[in-house]
Amino acid sequence: MSRKNEAPQFELIHVIVNVGIGSKVVKIAKKCGISGGTIYLGRGTVQSKLLNLFAISDIRKEIVIMLANPTDTRKAMDALYRQLHLEKSNHGIAFTTGVSMIAGTKNINKESKEESIQRSEGTSMYQNIMIVVDKGNAENVIEAAKKAGSKGGTIINARGSGIHETAKLFAMDIEPEKEIVMILSEEKYTEPIVENIQIELEIDKPGNGIIFVQDVLQTYGIYK
Repeated sequence: MSRKNEAPQFELIHVIVNVGIGSKVVKIAKKCGISGGTIYLGRGTVQSKLLNLFAISDIRKEIVIMLANPTDTRKAMDALYRQLHLEKSNHGIAFTTGVSMIAGTKNINKESKEESIQRSEGTSMYQNIMIVVDKGNAENVIEAAKKAGSKGGTIINARGSGIHETAKLFAMDIEPEKEIVMILSEEKYTEPIVENIQIELEIDKPGNGIIFVQDVLQTYGIYK
């Protein structure tokens, strides 16, 4: 899975913390120039002591997603690291992924050309695997991923508040009664994990699910 050489104009910050901390994450980020974010409820599944990628156990979590230019992203990530003490295990994780295009918002500050030129491409060796499946299949996704080297992930309930409503993630409609599984993987395990999920969940059959992978640019809170 190849990376693009061109550095992204915008980045998406993902922060996974215990329930109740999400609002604090947004407040810290706002002081760094980020206009706001979206908070999702989820639950962690990591139980491995050898490689606890998410540094969390099977408890309720908040997933905060915020969009910003790379300069503001770096400021926010450094502030989150310090103020949330992400150097300690079980305090959560934060990572960023590149965004090639955005629409529908004018609240994000663009970088100057000089800032863009000065930035270097991220060198993280991780990727973020996102899997959307019918409700009840998330645990099967986790089990299939573990067989291929994953140590766990985070499950996000994507059901709307009403039977005729849909939830949205990354401006993508998610029909009611769906679950989203987020797996942060070392790059060398990504393809085996994706392939095993495809096989065991029969993802290639229409209506069985969707998988997409994002390159991770920067990470905090991941421990081996």
